[in-house]
Amino acid sequence: VETDGIPSDVRKRTMDAVDFCGGRVTIGDVSSRAGLKLNETEKALQALAADSCGFLEVSDEGDVLYVFPKDYRSRLASKSFRMKVEPLLEKSKGIAEYLIRVAFGTTLIVSIVLVYTTIIALISSRSDEDNRGRRGRSYDSGFTYFFRPSDLFWYWDPYYYRRQRIREDDMNFIESVFSFVFGDGDPNQGIEEERWKLIGQYIASKGGVVAADELAPYLDVLSATEVDDESYVLPVLLRFDGHPEVSEEGNILYHFPTLQRTASSWQTGRREYVGKQWADWVGGVEKFFREKKWPFSKTKKSEKAMVIGLGGFNLFGVIILSSMLKNVAVVPGGFVSFVADIY
Repeated sequence: VETDGIPSDVRKRTMDAVDFCGGRVTIGDVSSRAGLKLNETEKALQALAADSCGFLEVSDEGDVLYVFPKDYRSRLASKSFRMKVEPLLEKSKGIAEYLIRVAFGTTLIVSIVLVYTTIIALISSRSDEDNRGRRGRSYDSGFTYFFRPSDLFWYWDPYYYRRQRIREDDMNFIESVFSFVFGDGDPNQGIEEERWKLIGQYIASKGGVVAADELAPYLDVLSATEVDDESYVLPVLLRFDGHPEVSEEGNILYHFPTLQRTASSWQTGRREYVGKQWADWVGGVEKFFREKKWPFSKTKKSEKAMVIGLGGFNLFGVIILSSMLKNVAVVPGGFVSFVADIY
């Protein structure tokens, strides 16, 4: 199966671009939409077409179009074992990462429950019934302050990070434990992919001809010297097979012929760039590329104080329990003996 030789990320972005363009695309359509290199795009389209019974069409102007059947995804899945297994592997990976992420918080809460339950059991074994009841009520009241059982519905949530990006309201206590210990995730994940998508779509929206200063807002230009020598444009030229040209006014313009060849221009008989259509649908291509600030945790100071307090509460309990166990001549069996072996 030819598709199995294509990197998963390249294949996915290519297929998304094919779907967006309606199943009839040129290399320029997919490259500008997905932000992929032209050679990557060409190999991916050829592999997808070969495995899904797609075919090629040639326009009167010599542009090659890749045409895919509507059910090309199901055809690919029926041939490729890799495409069948990948979704399962991604889910398994997500579950494994989630279990690792919640292990610390779960252990901390279980530790508090075990430690203070054991302390109460030891105290109760040396007290009368009234003292045992009074201390039991004191323990319950203090523990409720730190933890609500309803928080478990948020705590055991495999989609915590995904949900955290879209929620605007305050976090509850268990969420603040996650955020304080593990952070809220990188808001710039996949930023390079997004950068090249914007650049490709912008070039296509301009008819495949742009000036260097138009691309500068999308690239990492650090100084005025780099802006003057325009060397920062070279990665764009290499990715989208562009070349410089000198205009009649003596200005340097960068021409990207492949991004001018679109399926829409072949169907309508005129040069109608897919980038312009995309700009009309969503209100225009963004004029610059911006990275988001990355705070490690969005928890408030009060929430951080509560999380630190929970850790201190557990440490204090462990110290008290260790001291009590040293002073006990014979450790009671059952639950207390089990906890004593752990600590």
